Amino acid sequence: MTTNLYVDLSVLQTVPSSNINRDDTGAPKTALYGGVARARVSSQSWKKAVRDVFKRDNTSAGTRTKTAATLLAKELQARDASLDDEAAMDKASDIFAAAGIKLNKEHETGALLLVSRGQISKLAQYALDNETLDKKEVKKVLKGDQSLDLALFGRMVADNPELNVDASVQVAHAVSTHEVVPEYDYFTALDDEQGEDTTGAAMLGTIDFNSATLYRYANLNINELVHNLNEADAIKGAADFIKDFLLSMPTGKQNTFANKTLPNYVMVTVRTDTPVNLVSAFENPVNSDKGYVVPSIKRLEDEYVRTQEYVDQPLINLVLGKNDSMIGDSVANLSELLKKVTEELAKAVQDENTND
Repeated sequence: MTTNLYVDLSVLQTVPSSNINRDDTGAPKTALYGGVARARVSSQSWKKAVRDVFKRDNTSAGTRTKTAATLLAKELQARDASLDDEAAMDKASDIFAAAGIKLNKEHETGALLLVSRGQISKLAQYALDNETLDKKEVKKVLKGDQSLDLALFGRMVADNPELNVDASVQVAHAVSTHEVVPEYDYFTALDDEQGEDTTGAAMLGTIDFNSATLYRYANLNINELVHNLNEADAIKGAADFIKDFLLSMPTGKQNTFANKTLPNYVMVTVRTDTPVNLVSAFENPVNSDKGYVVPSIKRLEDEYVRTQEYVDQPLINLVLGKNDSMIGDSVANLSELLKKVTEELAKAVQDENTND
């Protein structure tokens, strides 16, 4: 593909009392934006949540681990029962050496390495079929057969940058559209075996929390996703990512707060010029004593209109959660949203191929 193709995701989601992403003190993460404190959820936290949903839904997901050599050794033994543990690990170590990846004495990589199931399988078969290892072929295997999460979020290999994979998705830190005031819950617990006349708590403590209407943003570079996968898998993968990005939730303190909510408003825009993060709609924090969702939606749609002075008309702009939206085509549900996005991406790719 030569024509740029991007998908913008702008989401407003209200989260009640919660602590879904903690800092080093155990308090909810925050950011200073527009001169006031905002609730914040890191991009890594939400990407981890998306990868977890991929695995639950049996979507193509890789493994991020320091023990990739052990995974390869086990795969070698599964394919050749004559290999004992030592022989299998020796072959696995040779493969990683050929790829330029260093292993320590425990046969672990120095940093976490994201590998797909297909890469492990092909590496094992290649090692069994070839006594002499070709470094170029080994590296080729480690760049191919990418799982969806690897193709989306990329991979950095410090030992050998040739194995790096450029990410095709960018995820912003979610921030509240308004100022937040930190709160805490003071709790006590009684010992069930204490007598009725016993006074005092067996345990006490505090839990920090806040509640917020979050602005969440991500964009997809379809060209890069096609490069990492192929056209058909990229279009399907884009739909899988959109769905799971919208429905996922980081799991911090979820048993304490049961804070699993769904988005209040979703805008999906397919562009050919540049991605656009609309967070500047909230640089001036929303003030309200009647809830933040409705004024936040108005701010976001006004900001979308303002940005159209700078960018090209998008191929499509879809809105879920506001039937009377004036800036895009309203859709009834998530299924319709994904269907229309998929159709638009497929049409754009087909038109590109026809023009070529």
